[in-house]
Amino acid sequence: MTAMPAEDQPDLFAPADSASTARGAEWPASPRKQPLAARMRPRSLAEIAGQRHILEPESLLPRLVKSNQFGSLIFYGPPGCGKTSLAEAIARETGCRFVRINAVMSNVAELREVLSIARHRTETTILFIDELHRFNKSQQDLLLPDVEQGNVRLIGATTHNPGFYVNPPLLSRSHLFRLDPVGVDDVTAVLRRALDDPERGLGHTGCTTSDAVLRDLAALCDGDLRRALNALETLILGLPLKGELTSAQLEVFAKERRIRYDADEDEHYDTISVFIKSVRGSDPDAALYWLAKMLAGGEDPRFIARRLVISASEDVGLADPLGLPLAVAAHQACELVGLPEAEYALAHATVHLASAPKSNSVTLALAAAKAALAQGPVQQVPMPMRDKGGQASKRLGHGQGYLYSHDFPENVSGQDYLEKPQRFYEPKPVGFEAKTAERIAHWRELRRQLQAKAAKRPPAP
Repeated sequence: MTAMPAEDQPDLFAPADSASTARGAEWPASPRKQPLAARMRPRSLAEIAGQRHILEPESLLPRLVKSNQFGSLIFYGPPGCGKTSLAEAIARETGCRFVRINAVMSNVAELREVLSIARHRTETTILFIDELHRFNKSQQDLLLPDVEQGNVRLIGATTHNPGFYVNPPLLSRSHLFRLDPVGVDDVTAVLRRALDDPERGLGHTGCTTSDAVLRDLAALCDGDLRRALNALETLILGLPLKGELTSAQLEVFAKERRIRYDADEDEHYDTISVFIKSVRGSDPDAALYWLAKMLAGGEDPRFIARRLVISASEDVGLADPLGLPLAVAAHQACELVGLPEAEYALAHATVHLASAPKSNSVTLALAAAKAALAQGPVQQVPMPMRDKGGQASKRLGHGQGYLYSHDFPENVSGQDYLEKPQRFYEPKPVGFEAKTAERIAHWRELRRQLQAKAAKRPPAP
């Protein structure tokens, strides 16, 4: 992409007779050709829908904008929550030159040119980078000198966790603001305004609908205001002039509803996290809901099954020994049967594990054993327990003194299998493991008695 000379650089907020889009975008279409979401974009901070947690008059962001003293900003939130609108509103209210780049389509050459132009402009340049997480490390590093020197004010927008996708040096030079999905009431209000507005909205169509229908439409869009506006436009343009949008028409539209779910991105990790926590927290209803969301979003069923296998040992453990083979069977079912029928096996395993008694005793025992190995001297295998195969081993005394467990009552000989015995596994009195706890306690007491008896026995001649 070839950058324009500085004198030809378009200005997003120039007067209407000379307006053009910002760097990296097409020249604006006539208002009627632009999507409704673009036509209804807020023109000031006061018009931003939702986000009251960062836009209250005495909050940090409005004070920074009012004083025009802010540096670089990063807006982090889901699609359609107002990140781009917020950046444009800030540029309007501060009177700054606004340059927009989409990281998906941009490259290093374009970025160098934009930064070079900004160094020679007298007015302040706000460089808005949409999809900032798409820039690689070298592209993000390229921004650092000009951000540091104040040649540009960077506003980055990302749907991904900046802690994972934005370089630490760039993140440390920016104020991070988290945006939330837009609430149903706020989306409904914007939809009503868009339907009634004759200039920017759909008022020229004469179409009407009830607030209840608009609210249902808002609820369908999961806090994504852009999707809600686009959906309203599609529905209204499908009506005759001065028609009415009804609940029945919205119900037909809702059958095509798409769940927001980004595989291998934040939504993927957040949803599997709450799914496993629901299983661990013994809430089968919540676990089934998040399972349904993952399946509707196109998640790989084998990935879900693998996490259930992990949870079966990590969270359910020996409180229900059937949990692990059941989870493994669900994983095999995903391989053998595939979707959609494999959904039943996943639901089967999910409900069983969520409803099962829970014990992390195995998890804690393994962690304790690893800690003992890492923090203390490595114990040697006791001589009676060593393999005595081969003449050399026998001559060294390997295996001598070993007591065969099956020769003793309850198969407990009382021997120690560590040079310095340590206790790692502590069964919990939960579910099936309650019986295990009783049995282990009995064996430990039996071993103690046998060892005490052996200590009183005179040494062999």
